[in-house]
Amino acid sequence: MATARLDYVAPWWTYWLHNFPHFNFFFQTVDSTFKPEEASYQQSLIILACVGAVGLGVSLLVLAVYLVCLCCCRRDIDEDTKRPDTCCVTWVAVITGLIICSAVGVGFYGNSETNDGVYQMNYSLYNANRTLGNINNLVAGSLGNVETGLKQHLERLDEIFSTRPDYLQALRFMQLMVNNVIRELTVLPDINKTNFDLAAIADQTAFIEYYRWLIYLLLLILDLVICLAMCLGMAKHSQYLLITIMGFVILSLILSWASLGVDTATAVGISDFCVSPDKFIVNHTKDFLSADVAHYYLFCSPNLPNPFQQSLTTCQRSLTTMQIQIQGLLQFSVRVFPTAERDLLGIQRLLNSTEFSLHKLTALLDCRGLHKDYLDALMGVCYDGVEGLLYLSLFSLLAACALSAMLCVIFRVWTLMGSREKEYDDIDEEDPFNPQARRISYNPRRSNTHSFCSYTTSLGSQASLHPPPQSTSSVTSPPEYMNQSMLFGGTPRYENVPLIGRGSPPPSYSPSMRATYLSMTDAQIRHFGTDFQV
Repeated sequence: MATARLDYVAPWWTYWLHNFPHFNFFFQTVDSTFKPEEASYQQSLIILACVGAVGLGVSLLVLAVYLVCLCCCRRDIDEDTKRPDTCCVTWVAVITGLIICSAVGVGFYGNSETNDGVYQMNYSLYNANRTLGNINNLVAGSLGNVETGLKQHLERLDEIFSTRPDYLQALRFMQLMVNNVIRELTVLPDINKTNFDLAAIADQTAFIEYYRWLIYLLLLILDLVICLAMCLGMAKHSQYLLITIMGFVILSLILSWASLGVDTATAVGISDFCVSPDKFIVNHTKDFLSADVAHYYLFCSPNLPNPFQQSLTTCQRSLTTMQIQIQGLLQFSVRVFPTAERDLLGIQRLLNSTEFSLHKLTALLDCRGLHKDYLDALMGVCYDGVEGLLYLSLFSLLAACALSAMLCVIFRVWTLMGSREKEYDDIDEEDPFNPQARRISYNPRRSNTHSFCSYTTSLGSQASLHPPPQSTSSVTSPPEYMNQSMLFGGTPRYENVPLIGRGSPPPSYSPSMRATYLSMTDAQIRHFGTDFQV
């Protein structure tokens, strides 16, 4: 049953990236063919990587303009105007946080896709490396058996059969077959160099991919921590926390733009390779592989003949011929030359092992195994790998824009917090209706009589006071105005002082407490009548 042939078709996004303009340092158009060894092509990728630097410069310029406008247009505004501005800043911060969280989700997916693609490519490279290593071992083992083992046995048999020309003629014919096998095995390509190159590429790619994946993971975690810290800083109104967040936001902004440039250049370079990988591989393996061998494994088409089929067939026929000759010598010469049996059996064992290795070599040299590894590697790097890089580029772009907006929000929150502290600093601490007056420390050494006198000096002399006569009930229970002082949160310095005139609250009362005090004073006036009137 014939197996359907798998074909490689480059995805559409590789063609889209391949069509990106390629310019050198002199802004001259460069061919987009994948040629990493040429300086002009390397310069074109560096120019693409500078897109991140341009984006970073634009972001910093916008932030600088916004900061200058914020400082120049800053003015004092009343509370009614401030509330909508604070609400707008809050909504911008929320939207920015949502964009960063969405970008982080895209980044995690892109990082995983890229890692999966690189892992699939490395797995295919190691598998192909193992196949080529087995081919090399089989070829080397077969050559060793034929060149050393068979020749030694034939030399000893030549001495034993020196008196029999017919047997010597059979040995000469077998020596001719051995030479044919050696010649055909040396025609096979040198696998050692290919084996080394594949292993080096796979190891270097795995090393780079591990640190790339780790750096992106840390960057994604940093963005999430920045979002959480931003929410905490705005809730706590902590300037120190906002300064720390600002430093990490700038760091993450620089890393985001840098990753965008690196991802763009890498995606374009890989796409240039994925559009025509066959041409690049043929050009870089022509030193140790012929074009027909490279095309056989790259395309694995039924119309392409196996370049090793003739050599393998010749080796198989030569081994079969030698097996027939050995069988004849074992049948007729052992009775005449018993000492030749050991060498003849040794040659037979070597022929059997060489023939078994030749069957395994024929299966390994078939194009289907290596072609499947080749396709798997292309699928990994050109589909999952490039797709993951595109998602990572999207993450970097969204994160950079959102982080720029977050810096604007931090600047605005900083100015609002500064304006609020300035308003607090402008409040007169001696204002009797200042809520902060309650925080004034109390001196317990101050006597009640002194407080009474100091309180009543603004209302008149002490001679104008007409306190009501004390009754029995007033002796047994504390005056009602003393109980009311606790309701209003009064300080101990006024607990034993009569509220003269009831026209002004103590300096420690807030406006709301003053309204409550005045209403309660009117009730007391209705209760006591004019007993406490001045």
